Amino acid sequence: MDLKTITSKGTPYKKRNRLGRGTGSGNGKTSGRGHKGLGSRSGSSRRPGYEGGQMPIYRRIPKRGFTNARFRKDYTIINVGALGVFADGDTVDLAAVLAQGLVSKNTDQLKVLGNGELKVKLTIRAQKCSKSAQEKIAAAGGTVVELDSKGRECSGQASDTAPVEQPAQAPAEQATDANSEESDG
Repeated sequence: MDLKTITSKGTPYKKRNRLGRGTGSGNGKTSGRGHKGLGSRSGSSRRPGYEGGQMPIYRRIPKRGFTNARFRKDYTIINVGALGVFADGDTVDLAAVLAQGLVSKNTDQLKVLGNGELKVKLTIRAQKCSKSAQEKIAAAGGTVVELDSKGRECSGQASDTAPVEQPAQAPAEQATDANSEESDG
């Protein structure tokens, strides 16, 4: 054979396999479906997870406990030790952290954790901030502005993270405390 003798260009489609056309075809009689059973019937199909009557995997594995995976809130997390790259007085939010290349974006919400030391005064704008992180930011002279899930400031919570002083007791309460101590001792 050479290129001169080729007359047809061929076809892009494979010839259809005709079923049930005699035993010589290789797919005669039962048409490749085997004898009896569900698979031999018309309209038969197996549902996903069906294992031929064997106890399927989703029933063999024990189910226990609870998961809130559908409702979990995920955060892009950064430690205060990594915030030392910012200049004194900067405002740090998710966009600034991403611009510095400190983290890769997981979600639109930022959470600051307290691992490491902070020596610069920063204004942190984040959805969540751990207690130890707030203490370290306040010790460095900075502030934490808590944001809601959409990135807006929470009303009434955009304040300094300095600890709130306890109100002094009224004189009448102090007297009753002193009397109770005397009776105990």
